[in-house]
Amino acid sequence: MSTVRVVVTGATGQVAYALLPRIASGEMFGPDTEIDLRLADIPQMIDKAKGVLMELEDGAYPLLERVSASSDRAETHQRADWVLLVGSVPRGPGMERGDLIRKNGPIFVDEGKAVQRYASSGVRVVVVGNPCNTNCLIARANAHTIPDQSWSAMTRLDQNRARSLLATKAGARVRDVKKLAIWGNHSATLYPDFTNAEVNGKPADQVVDRKWLENEFIPQVQQRGAAVIAARGASSAFSAAQALVDHVRSLITPTPKGDCFSAAVISDGSYGVPKGLVSSFPLHSRGDGAFEIVPNVPLDEFAKGKIAATIAELEKERDLVKDLLAEFR
Repeated sequence: MSTVRVVVTGATGQVAYALLPRIASGEMFGPDTEIDLRLADIPQMIDKAKGVLMELEDGAYPLLERVSASSDRAETHQRADWVLLVGSVPRGPGMERGDLIRKNGPIFVDEGKAVQRYASSGVRVVVVGNPCNTNCLIARANAHTIPDQSWSAMTRLDQNRARSLLATKAGARVRDVKKLAIWGNHSATLYPDFTNAEVNGKPADQVVDRKWLENEFIPQVQQRGAAVIAARGASSAFSAAQALVDHVRSLITPTPKGDCFSAAVISDGSYGVPKGLVSSFPLHSRGDGAFEIVPNVPLDEFAKGKIAATIAELEKERDLVKDLLAEFR
């Protein structure tokens, strides 16, 4: 039985609390993989992290080979196979998105350098902490020898939300919705591409009214996170944990024929997205952790306009942090 070394940052946060037992139980990496689980957090949270560690021990998970907690990246990231960057500074009252980007930027400079210095050469890094696309861009720029294929940021929660909303409107099950990809930024400009989505094998706009898709569906997906906060009084936690499990599973499992999954990855120039930008695309996986951007996806003028808007936002975010991008110096 193989062992995978997994780092989870922000280990005392709500998302991590929902995520960690699912990693330990084998939901993420499967029933035949043992887990060396490393809980990473800032120094002042390590006592709390040790409480979480005790709960993991008390869970008596058969696949949990080892569990540790530390604020020292030299310890947590050492020979890591997967680094799940869940932790980030949350958006505070009155804080603009640009302020949040600048606040989180230095954290992800340090994370990139730690991945570069300590992680295994075949490491896979997933950025969850927001703004995840640009945080991923920063971390990757500070880890020069770790290849582009090793990096991704999570837009799977957006995809899951979109599939669920479309299925409900169509009177279908989530499993009946295929090829519904997220393009661009994990933000209010993201584009859930209904124009290529299918419900029970039929084009989505033949199953539900296109006006609803354009005018209601897209804003609902874009604003779903805010709606959760308004209703719950806190941000998405277990749905984000579910999305991260799905994200990793999609990378390590071959993509079913006739479908795709969404993640933000480093652009190779496909679809006119500037090379090096971290943007969400429809992806296929061979099941070994690597992926490819799905080629030749037909995009009508409506779709192209929505994608152009979210890419423009990503370019503005990149320009805000150019001083943190070692590759741009």
